[in-house]
Amino acid sequence: MKNAIAKLVAVSAVAVMATGCVSTSDFNAHVASADAAIKAAQQDAASAKAAADAASASASSAANAASAAQSSANQALQAAQGAQACCDATNEKIDRAFKRSMGK
Repeated sequence: MKNAIAKLVAVSAVAVMATGCVSTSDFNAHVASADAAIKAAQQDAASAKAAADAASASASSAANAASAAQSSANQALQAAQGAQACCDATNEKIDRAFKRSMGK
């Protein structure tokens, strides 16, 4: 028990001496340095958020453009399928007419 109390007193004495070695101006300099680091981190975070917002807007714009392109492609496919159906029907009529003329 005496040993524990002696250690506690020794640690307390070291802490008091260490505290006495740090001047107010040193402490204020450390606080100012920490404040500057915090402000720099906040500015970096704001800059990163702005970049992320810009990237999100760009991605949204690209998605809209891709959707419009897909719609145009679907319309072109429908037009091509309609033209192919018309072509197939015309070829069928010509084949029937040819077969009739060969049969006479």
